[in-house]
Amino acid sequence: MFLKQLLARDSQWSKAVRIQPDQKILWKICVFLAHSGDSWYWLAGLLIIWLIGFFVSPQWHRISGILAFSLLIEAAFILAVKLLVRRRRPEGDWGEIYRSTDPHSFPSGHAARMALIAIMSWGIAPMWFAVLTTLWVPLVCVARVMMGVHYWSDVVVGAIMGLISGWLLLTLVPWFVPLINSALPFAF
Repeated sequence: MFLKQLLARDSQWSKAVRIQPDQKILWKICVFLAHSGDSWYWLAGLLIIWLIGFFVSPQWHRISGILAFSLLIEAAFILAVKLLVRRRRPEGDWGEIYRSTDPHSFPSGHAARMALIAIMSWGIAPMWFAVLTTLWVPLVCVARVMMGVHYWSDVVVGAIMGLISGWLLLTLVPWFVPLINSALPFAF
């Protein structure tokens, strides 16, 4: 009974902040922010940085490799939880790619991904990058709810899971980087 009431409230609060396409400027900002947490953008960007860093910046070569590896581990974890919970996304028209490729909303992979990147950045990246990614987390989370592809509880729990998994992976970096480097000397 309590869970049903909580989910009903969550749905009401989430619906209350949804925006419509006729709010043109806000809509475009939220579309950009909602997509800015997409895994393929992050992985493609990290691959480019990793390749360029191989020749130009050993620091960014290492950072991008660690983040990409961590994102892949976390994606598998989030997908497993989504398949266990199977909470349907809120009804809506925007975000067809998310609705068709990943119909489950809990927890938010975008929120988890951004929180993981932020927390890990505090341990492996320059401070400016850590600050920027930390400030970006709530923007992505709120945009996902405003665009109607997540409920508030999805992004809150997703961000918490991202923080925890990011912290755990950050503590494991000293162990997994040497293992990967011994298998692939050019990796990190």
